[in-house]
Amino acid sequence: MTELRTISRHAGTVLVGQLAVMSFGVADTIIAGRYSPQALAVLSLASSIYISIYVALNGMLQALLPVWAELHGGRRHLEFGRSVRQALYIAAGASVVGMAGLLFPDPWLSWTQVPAELWPEVRAYLRILALALLPSLLFRMYSTLNQSLGYPRLVTWLQAGSLLVKVPLSVVLTFGAFDIPGMGVVGCAWATLVVNTLMMLTGLWLLKTQDIYRPYRLWQRPEKIEWPVLAQYLRMGIPAGLSVMVEVTSFTLMALFIARLGSVASASHQIAASLAAVLYMVPLALGIASSARTGFWLGAGEPARARQAATLGIGLAISAAFVCASLLLMGRESLAHAFTNDPLVAQAAVFWLGWVALYHVADAVQAVCAFLLRCYRVTIAPLLIYTAFLWGLGLYGGYLWAYESTALNGLMHWTARPSVDAFWISSSLALVAVSLMFGSLLWRAIQDEH
Repeated sequence: MTELRTISRHAGTVLVGQLAVMSFGVADTIIAGRYSPQALAVLSLASSIYISIYVALNGMLQALLPVWAELHGGRRHLEFGRSVRQALYIAAGASVVGMAGLLFPDPWLSWTQVPAELWPEVRAYLRILALALLPSLLFRMYSTLNQSLGYPRLVTWLQAGSLLVKVPLSVVLTFGAFDIPGMGVVGCAWATLVVNTLMMLTGLWLLKTQDIYRPYRLWQRPEKIEWPVLAQYLRMGIPAGLSVMVEVTSFTLMALFIARLGSVASASHQIAASLAAVLYMVPLALGIASSARTGFWLGAGEPARARQAATLGIGLAISAAFVCASLLLMGRESLAHAFTNDPLVAQAAVFWLGWVALYHVADAVQAVCAFLLRCYRVTIAPLLIYTAFLWGLGLYGGYLWAYESTALNGLMHWTARPSVDAFWISSSLALVAVSLMFGSLLWRAIQDEH
């Protein structure tokens, strides 16, 4: 099987699973919206807090992908198993930190000035998600393990199958059915806990029963904490997790700043943001697949083939991004009207989607490069670049342009642009800069490896 076909098949399989996971949130949004406007508000607030915590912890565990891919490529099976067992300590510590944040959300609620009448339901929702955090992170470990071995199919089947459980269970627990009383929006949280637990238990059962895992002897008694090993993992994992957090929050916080522009602006931005998030699943899948192959060949001691895998990953990402962006530009009017019946919202969304097309091309390149840089143990520089450009130029720059033009008027003749596109333009320019710098870092890392 050629390298191109291997990466494409791996990425395609991961993409199906990622889209299934995205559908969890879409389904909960629809269910909460059908229940009541307040339920939808509670879900939106609780989910934003949960995602802000989860993506950082998830990114920390995802950073182990190139480590395990290298061990797999070097055929160091027993060391692979020991590494997985050591990573359990990281997952446990991450769960404790994450659960603390979810169980005590009052600082978040106060800082964001959430209305006091929503606090009790948001707290109740987050307490349930706190219980769901550990099984979710353990399943993420199982997913990362499979991706490093080149076996993403099992994970995808579990994610797709879980969707068939999640949706009806959320409906039943929210609205009630038969003799089961409805719980309101917290029913969606209980459904998430049940599904995450089932996915984790099924993953553990597969690890125990499937022959593909036996060479790694994963089920040996866990060794004592090996602090030098954990320190090495955390040096990669913490910057990677923080990078993911900066990347995600620079995107999600746009909605909070845009909210003051009115309901039409918020609604049209939500359409653009939703489509941007769906499109991001393509480079995310390609980043996972190409980094797994790059790490494999680095572990096998073949840097030239690692370079080939990395180059193919970036090439596929650019090609797919242009295809997706072109389709978005051609179909943006139909897509906007499919999301809303309001002509003003649809008209605004059509315009913003033009910027989403440019945003996606730059987003695709930087996303794949970020994964590949971890294969070469480059993690601090991407974090600094993300912080400076995504939070600085992209998010804060858009805020200044939209609302605080007087702060920039001393440097140049700058006219205020209190519009959604102020944020999309500044964020797109920031991503272009990030993509160029990440590409330069990756090229230098590949040359050093040779």
